[in-house]
Amino acid sequence: MILAFAVAPVVLVTLLIGLRGVAAMRTTSDFLVASRRVSPLLNSAAVTGEYLSAASFLGVAGLVVKDGIGSLWYPVGFTAGYIAMLVLVAAPMRRSGALTVPDFAEARLNSPALRRVTAAVILVIGGLYLVPQFRTAGLVLSAVTRSPYWVGVVIAGAGVAITLALGGMRAATYVQAFQFALKLVLFIVPAIWLLIQVTPQTRYDAVNPTEYTRFTDDTSIEFSVGTTLELKEPFHGRTGRWEVPQGTTVTFPKGMKVPQVTGEARPGGGHWARPLLDLANAGHPLLGTWALVVALALGTMGLPHVIMRFHTSPDGRAARRTAAFTVGLLGVFYLFPGIYGVLGRVLVPQLYLNGATDTAVVALPAQVDHGWPGSLFTALLTGGAFAAFLATSLGLLLVVAGAISYDLLPGGLRRLRFTVVAAAVVVVVLALQAIRLDAGILVTWAFTVAASTFCPLLVLGIWWSRLTVASAMSGVVVGLVTSSGAFAATLFGLPVTGWVAILVAQPAPWSVPLAFLTMIVVSLRGRPASWTRTAMLRLHLNEDREQTPADRLRTLRERAQSSQTNRS
Repeated sequence: MILAFAVAPVVLVTLLIGLRGVAAMRTTSDFLVASRRVSPLLNSAAVTGEYLSAASFLGVAGLVVKDGIGSLWYPVGFTAGYIAMLVLVAAPMRRSGALTVPDFAEARLNSPALRRVTAAVILVIGGLYLVPQFRTAGLVLSAVTRSPYWVGVVIAGAGVAITLALGGMRAATYVQAFQFALKLVLFIVPAIWLLIQVTPQTRYDAVNPTEYTRFTDDTSIEFSVGTTLELKEPFHGRTGRWEVPQGTTVTFPKGMKVPQVTGEARPGGGHWARPLLDLANAGHPLLGTWALVVALALGTMGLPHVIMRFHTSPDGRAARRTAAFTVGLLGVFYLFPGIYGVLGRVLVPQLYLNGATDTAVVALPAQVDHGWPGSLFTALLTGGAFAAFLATSLGLLLVVAGAISYDLLPGGLRRLRFTVVAAAVVVVVLALQAIRLDAGILVTWAFTVAASTFCPLLVLGIWWSRLTVASAMSGVVVGLVTSSGAFAATLFGLPVTGWVAILVAQPAPWSVPLAFLTMIVVSLRGRPASWTRTAMLRLHLNEDREQTPADRLRTLRERAQSSQTNRS
């Protein structure tokens, strides 16, 4: 029922809007940047719709259930990044005339090799960001309809691939703007309803947390992934450590002590109300919070699907206005994940046991009302969740397809369309194997890679005329290797503790400065091209409205080729 009345309309409207973009799509520019004719208000709605992913709404609410109030630093980091982007990146990137980040890198430094390296980085960021979107789609649909995990993954993948293949960026823009308005309604109205429906005691418990120590009712929990529990009292002849197999459904009796998930604290304990994050349980919450905010804020400035959105603006001024509007829209939207999170800790704390806190938002209405209103609001939230999956995945899949078919293996419109479908198939396959991975961790890693690679490249490429090809290449590689190496160490369980554990789990505080330092040191040992200052002026002076973006990009490349000829 929910699949028919919540998910199907969202997917159907997405496909219909995709069909609307077919008539207007004739060139690569139409496909990638909607011919640069998107107004600031529409663009900001599309950017916000694209940015408000499953991880940034359902994920934040789930993190509040599990880890506490300190998880609200996630939306702070998400939004702060747009302020940095507004000041440093938005307008110059639009004035460059480039279609993608690798396109900008080659235009600024005249290096096809750098273009290929940055395109490879896009594939890494896109993979880390796309897989958790499809994974959460599968988990949410499974939680509310009892369908197999793969159904939600395949529906999300098919909807995104078909929409993009049909309508490209123009269709993505209309879909994302529509889905932003849809998500705003479908998440805000249920939140208000929940606050009205819950009892005064529930509202009191939500703001006065106590540790979740005993089951208040007979509680059935389905473990969709294998989990290790520490039993605090005998249960069916078991005590101590218990490896719960994947696919097991366990009913815990009323009054039993709540088991503890190995390596995690129970919701509502002393740590829960602390307004800081204790990454890796290292005991340094201030450092952990700072590390996360640095990764998210600087990573936002380097996210390729967000940057590409500014290329759809008519000019640099419109790009800046888009970023400014986006900050306001995000500020409104992020008032609500905290509401769902604190109510979820009271009403569905058992989700912490099976790692399904990402589904807390859609699980709440049924806990408050067992009749048709509960079912209705569950359907509304499920529709909003799928709108979040689709809107974010559209932009991500578009930049991945652009990196492959425009930057690595240049081709025409037909190849772009084929690449969209092929990339979607690959991501679906990866998501089917990623059910055990935490969506929040994967998305944070994507931000960290973006912060360690594209943030230094864009900031120095836009604002420092001495940047050279060798320094840009070195900095991007150093940022990619250090951040990826830290993630590998985390996955393989490197035995570190204290502040070192935080800097391994979240390397942005040292990987980003290292990438900046590498670029600066290598640049100072070389000499920039003679045309660099002219290229820099074109990034910062107001555009000649009679000159098209393609003309400006062609001018930059001709200067680069002329300079190279003179040196030889």
